[in-house]
Amino acid sequence: MVTTTQKMSFEEFLDYDDGTDTLYELENGELIPMSSESDINQRIAVFLLVYFSQLGIASYRLRMKAEIAVNSRLVGVRVPDLVVYSEELAEMMEGAKRSLVYMDMPPPLLVVEVVSPNQANRDYRYKRSEYAARGIAEYWIVDAIDQKVTVLEWVEGFYEEQVYTDDQAVASPALGNLGITATQVLQGS
Repeated sequence: MVTTTQKMSFEEFLDYDDGTDTLYELENGELIPMSSESDINQRIAVFLLVYFSQLGIASYRLRMKAEIAVNSRLVGVRVPDLVVYSEELAEMMEGAKRSLVYMDMPPPLLVVEVVSPNQANRDYRYKRSEYAARGIAEYWIVDAIDQKVTVLEWVEGFYEEQVYTDDQAVASPALGNLGITATQVLQGS
């Protein structure tokens, strides 16, 4: 992974265009290019998108690769694999020119990160604390490498963690009974 050495403000990030289609996160003033996803990571994200839609979550509340402003040492931006907006946030995002959830907007209802090779520390540690500080009600870490789905629920200022493996049914406090197992999520089918 290559990062730039220039420090960038949130406002500079909003205006940044390097003429490519590269997607970036902003972490403590540094641009971090998002690497292309593996086939399994894409399958997992698409599987969950379709599954959540089949549960009755309206398409206007579902986003892939939406940007979320978060507090780090500086205001940063994360780009999770899948986001479920609350009804209120979806209304605020209607007609937006950029799929960016600003700090003064309500947090998403649920965020899903699919762990990429050599990125586990960012998903399990840094993003966890940033999403907690942002007050995101539920954060999933889907780890096909370690074969587990971690569901973090925001309870009284902290994330409570539940880890699912194999044929354990994944429970979502925000979405209710899902009827899928960790194996189904991890295989993207």
